[in-house]
Amino acid sequence: MPKKAQEPAYKRILLKLSGESLIGNLSYGIDFDTTKSIAEEIKEIHDLGVEIAIMIGGGNIFRGIRGTEAGIDRASADYMGLLGTIMNGIALQDAMEKLGVFTRHISAIEVKAVAEPFIKRRVIRHLQKGRIIIFTAGIGSPFFTTDTAAALRALEIHAEVILKATKVDGVYSADPMLDKKAKKFSTIKYLDVIKKGLMVMDATAISLCKENNLPIVVFNLKKRGNIKKAVLGLKVGTRVQ
Repeated sequence: MPKKAQEPAYKRILLKLSGESLIGNLSYGIDFDTTKSIAEEIKEIHDLGVEIAIMIGGGNIFRGIRGTEAGIDRASADYMGLLGTIMNGIALQDAMEKLGVFTRHISAIEVKAVAEPFIKRRVIRHLQKGRIIIFTAGIGSPFFTTDTAAALRALEIHAEVILKATKVDGVYSADPMLDKKAKKFSTIKYLDVIKKGLMVMDATAISLCKENNLPIVVFNLKKRGNIKKAVLGLKVGTRVQ
């Protein structure tokens, strides 16, 4: 039976945001108008009764790979990137709470002054009480991307789907910015993502999702309303399953 208008297709989701999603028109850092706009869209789906967890990256502040290219030890560079995600989490939490939405900032690196530690049962209880969860610092370890952290946390909290917000409108056979003949997929299988080397999420994250039948919806964050469309189960972006 088709869903009624405004009836969510999912009860609990994990939204994966890149750090770059907060950058707006800046070349670096956090654009607070952009952050507020994203918060407003998240509030719209929260108002539908959806339980929301967010995993945020830190590439707008520092990306570990850039540090290693400059000669910084890989582990040290990755920790620097994880600290950048915490800054983004604080900014997003502030934007959400200014809209009257209760949130909890959960960091995998201990920073008692600004965030709680990850305790699975407590996080699930927050979700059940209608609080939005903002995950930062990945899984708290170097060498693991926030994509892998998103897949892991989604499974731990029993999310029904990962919504991956990007700067393109789905998964393509090649980079659509570079190849005008790139084909967009409406749906694609996990194994095909890995075999074709498509940059959806890293291979570890895709494998975790495949092993646990956790779907991923990839869509363009820059088009306002796409988060809500994805939550309502409407046709948007690409579904990896």
